Amino acid sequence: MTHKPLGPVVSASHLADGPLPELSELEFAMTIASNAFQRWSVRAMAAAGQPDLSPLEVQVLHSVHHRERAKTLADICLVLNMEDTYTVNYAIKKLVKAGLVVVGKQGKEKTVMASAAGAKACERYREVREQLLLQAVGELRIDPAQISKLSGLLRLMSGHYDQAARAAAAV
Repeated sequence: MTHKPLGPVVSASHLADGPLPELSELEFAMTIASNAFQRWSVRAMAAAGQPDLSPLEVQVLHSVHHRERAKTLADICLVLNMEDTYTVNYAIKKLVKAGLVVVGKQGKEKTVMASAAGAKACERYREVREQLLLQAVGELRIDPAQISKLSGLLRLMSGHYDQAARAAAAV
């Protein structure tokens, strides 16, 4: 008995029926990877001693701690490619309440920086990441250049999705 090939691994076969079914395969992979990454980041931060943070709050904390410089809401939204400033602002408020970031001023703009506790949480997250994730990924012996190339491709694709979103909003 001959088996018909299953085709690309997708979550929406109706989208893969047309041209470029590989894009549907990429979209499914991004969905799975995004969900896995969010679950990982929350659990890693919990293991680092901060169990009550959402995926966005973890991302915002890491972004705020990046380069140990004060960031504005606009800076954070731009870097994370977030349009909804309300959700990012809410995440910042929760991080301030948790004592992980502190508010400052730069001219007329409000800024945020990681507090000592926030920096410590980020460092502990890094340690957890190195022990639980980097070690396991290292055993796969994936060429780091491949990971970097994939990262560039995903950033490039995000630009195409952003452009398509703008076009869809104008329809």
